[in-house]
Amino acid sequence: MTAIAARMRFARTGSGRVGVTATLLLLALILIGPLVAPHDPAAIVGIPLQRPGSGFLLGTDGLGRDVLSRVLWGGRSIIALSVVATGLAYLVGLAIGLVAGYTRSLLDPVLMRAMDVLLAVPPLLFLLVLATGAGHSVVVLVLGVATVHVPSIARIVRAATQSVVVRGYVEAAVARGERTHSILAREILPNVLGTVLADAGIRLTGSILILASVNFLGLGLQPPRADWALMISENRGGITLQPWAVAAPALLIAFLTVAVNLVADAIARSLGTSLDRRRIAR
Repeated sequence: MTAIAARMRFARTGSGRVGVTATLLLLALILIGPLVAPHDPAAIVGIPLQRPGSGFLLGTDGLGRDVLSRVLWGGRSIIALSVVATGLAYLVGLAIGLVAGYTRSLLDPVLMRAMDVLLAVPPLLFLLVLATGAGHSVVVLVLGVATVHVPSIARIVRAATQSVVVRGYVEAAVARGERTHSILAREILPNVLGTVLADAGIRLTGSILILASVNFLGLGLQPPRADWALMISENRGGITLQPWAVAAPALLIAFLTVAVNLVADAIARSLGTSLDRRRIAR
């Protein structure tokens, strides 16, 4: 079996096929949706809270905007921000975890105690305080979500690095006098990427849920921007009159998180990595 086939074998499992198919369908909806949306997502095109019917497949929201158009536009923000925040978190967490796991100096406990401090703060509380103090900009939101993930990523990478650093090829590289950054990049990083890849889906799901929670509370993206979580927040008062204004974005968020989790679990099994969520979260 080739290396590429070994990496892609997760897609041949039942959960892997379902997860990949669902994820690709959602990505297609998010990418193509704005091109086929029948109305401007910010335009008032009907009476408020109109039920699905002629001209409005999913009805209208509390301001009279087309729910279908806002749903087709609303997935871009949550996907884009989640991917950027998760990627940034891995850049920082990988660097901290590799250095802490490789070094045998005072730097290891100093870095890990700093991570423990961040880990002790509830993620949502941290983001609420950050948004209140620094504002509701997209940059603040992305940096906040990335910061929430860094401690856990750093701890996972550090543990993986410590299990690799004692192996013979690493000791041989040290004996040859190779520089630290070369050892980290060539000998250690490729051997911890499996653990990182198995964890990435869980982190991405966490980013989606955190962003959705903050946007729902009104401390993230602001109206009139089309966003699935914002749609739930804006229309929850009229849910008895027009449930689709809330149900459609809520179902899509749930569908997205389940799809990403299925892919992550399938990747973890294909790599022989156990995703113990309780251990990862600590």
